Amino acid sequence: MDEPLLSVKNLVTQFATDDGLVKAVDDVSFAINEGESLGVVGESGSGKSVTALSIMRLVAKPGRIVSGSISFSGQDLAKASDKKMRDLRGNDIGMIFQEPMTSLDPLYTVGYQIREAVELHQGLHGDVARIAAIKALSDVGIPNPGERVDSYPHQLSGGMRQRVMIAIALSCNPRLLIADEPTTALDVTIQARILDLLISLQRSRSMALMLITHNLGIVAEVCDRVIVMYKGKIVEAKSVDELFKNPEHPYTRSLLNSIPRLDSPLKTPLPTVDWDDS
Repeated sequence: MDEPLLSVKNLVTQFATDDGLVKAVDDVSFAINEGESLGVVGESGSGKSVTALSIMRLVAKPGRIVSGSISFSGQDLAKASDKKMRDLRGNDIGMIFQEPMTSLDPLYTVGYQIREAVELHQGLHGDVARIAAIKALSDVGIPNPGERVDSYPHQLSGGMRQRVMIAIALSCNPRLLIADEPTTALDVTIQARILDLLISLQRSRSMALMLITHNLGIVAEVCDRVIVMYKGKIVEAKSVDELFKNPEHPYTRSLLNSIPRLDSPLKTPLPTVDWDDS
């Protein structure tokens, strides 16, 4: 059997606080195969984003990876040099961050920011890099990409900024894309378009996808498998179909029960996650 593209084993990432050490990621293990989509689900503070930042080696102080291994295509990222990680980020592993308005630099055009990625990782320069930036914008469905390449982030809508973030993440054809809450700040219609775009790009490029979200409805639409996180730990890991048919952990069941239903009577209070292990 082929080795998984990404294998995370017994990962522990902790933060030093005034109240002591906090394990944001606590003995987490999972794998993602080539071309597979994995959903990572849980409430805010469950450790989803810190897990992704640990994989990318972008955990800021006072946080640090304490133990465990992160193997990508046979390379242990937890022990890789800073130079090796700079080469891998963007080139082999792309990441879409939560808020495009803060992730994009307001002082530079979106085309410049895409060109920066292809110049660094693909060695393209000048007009060739500009053409690559225009193609990247076209690939994510931005209209008139030849004109939009010279736009600044504030001149674009929220949905278009998110498409630019996807374009930057995919500009170097990564083997793995980590998408951290890629539709959080968007309205429902734009969310659906962004999700359709991600699905289409993942399938056309045979790219592995790690989708971080609190929305199980999104996971049902996009992912093959899912892991559920609570307080830094994985409490359940299954195929998406099996999770919805047979959720075993009480926290997973509480998450599923909190999804609003279209057939609920009018004025029914919105359900909440009410499980606690304390």
